[in-house]
Amino acid sequence: METLRLRIEFKDRVGIVYDVSQVVSPKNINIISLQVLPNNMYLEIEALEEREAAALQRELKAIPGVKQVEPIEVMPHEERERQLKAVLDSVSDGIIAVDRKGHITVFNPACEKILLISAEKALGRDVAEVVSMDIPMINSLKNGEGYDHKEIMITTPRGRHHYLSTGRPIKDQAGRVIGMVAALKDMSQVRDLVYSVTKPSMITFEDIIYGSEAMERVVAMAKRVARSDSTVMIRGESGTGKELFARAIHMESLRRNKPFVPLNCAALPDSLLESELFGYADGAFTGAKKGGKQGLFEFAHEGTLFLDEIGELSPHLQAKLLRVLQDGKVRRLGDRHETPVNVRVIAATNRNLEEMMARGDFREDLYYRLNVFPIRLPPLRERPEDIPFLVHHFLKKYASQPNKEVSGISAGALRILTKNRWTGNVRELANVIERAVNLVESGEIRPEHIILDDERFSLAGHFPANEEFSSSSLKEAAARAELDTLQLALKTHGSARKAARALGVSHTTILNKMRRFGLQVSHKKQNKK
Repeated sequence: METLRLRIEFKDRVGIVYDVSQVVSPKNINIISLQVLPNNMYLEIEALEEREAAALQRELKAIPGVKQVEPIEVMPHEERERQLKAVLDSVSDGIIAVDRKGHITVFNPACEKILLISAEKALGRDVAEVVSMDIPMINSLKNGEGYDHKEIMITTPRGRHHYLSTGRPIKDQAGRVIGMVAALKDMSQVRDLVYSVTKPSMITFEDIIYGSEAMERVVAMAKRVARSDSTVMIRGESGTGKELFARAIHMESLRRNKPFVPLNCAALPDSLLESELFGYADGAFTGAKKGGKQGLFEFAHEGTLFLDEIGELSPHLQAKLLRVLQDGKVRRLGDRHETPVNVRVIAATNRNLEEMMARGDFREDLYYRLNVFPIRLPPLRERPEDIPFLVHHFLKKYASQPNKEVSGISAGALRILTKNRWTGNVRELANVIERAVNLVESGEIRPEHIILDDERFSLAGHFPANEEFSSSSLKEAAARAELDTLQLALKTHGSARKAARALGVSHTTILNKMRRFGLQVSHKKQNKK
């Protein structure tokens, strides 16, 4: 129906609204809407012919106190409604409003996408019927209390999905609850937001330092598998860089913009590990977080879950992990419902899983689920040609400390490093370089700055291997460790006084110990310019 909308500007006085109605009513004109604001009145009536409309405007303008009468396109309440609709249509959260009976009055486009139902079919229906009986806004209608960030599960034609909801009651001037408005946010969006804010700088294959053909082959193989969604099993000794490769595989994959979630399976007791992996429902156990908690499988949805030390999983958790890998669904502790998850799993271990399977300590069916694409990282002793590349990388990293002027490493020191077996692999090499950087005062790292993690420099290495400990052997071992430390300090610093300062003891103490062990300082000759 076509209408005529007028804005009437007036001086504020008593009876102005009555005077306007007295002009309109005798003409049998139907008033559709009338809004009165300070110094302005907005009138919407049925459409008139042009001549009648002009005559009406002249009569209204003749009313005492009226300043101006003009046609307008939109009534103020319509403008506010359009603004509100534009806001509701633009937000990514689902917005639902209900009246005091729980009938839906607002249902924005985001809600249509979330619940797979059109606003046309939702409006006017009971919210419990359209969404769920479990949503907290139903209780809020009864108790008049709002709520923040409640986790809820909603069943749609696509299955059960996880959302975060915040709601507020709508009250009249007397404080009575006349409705409720709630926002629904998809937990996957919350998860992506959290990840984008908290994620560390990600590792790519370009960050992996190597120069050997063996590592070249491993990297090429890992790049190929990265582009698929197959599960990957990374095998290698401790310190070979298994997590480094897992992160690089994630960044090379189509999931690179989704979460990478690492978990060390050996770091937590069995009960905590289960709740971390699978989450728990509200009231699942004493001390459980109200509203429950999502597990790492849910947090890693559409991303990658890295399970380090997979060989440490208990038989109970092995069975639960197998179920998730088979079905693509996770069930929280204490919950009856399952949540679909789309997660790529990368596992890693330094254990011999084949031996564990033979002993019955690791499930054979889980092994084959995880071992779709095995990658073996060679230990550092099998690729000594990588050591110079790694040494220069760690030198650049650790020598950037304040008050450190390390120019490089001598050929003799590098020769020691390339001949070592490196039982701790790359991690051990990094420790040795950091230690050497702290020992050198300036210039290059020399052989005397290289302290390896072997029996020659540990107290344990001074004990007899095949004898019981005795007071005499303990004294001998302690004396030997003291002698080694004293010799190193004298050799590094060149004088008893400097050695005393470095070891934090008095000059006299150093001289006494030197006499005890029969040591002398060998002064380096300095060339005079």
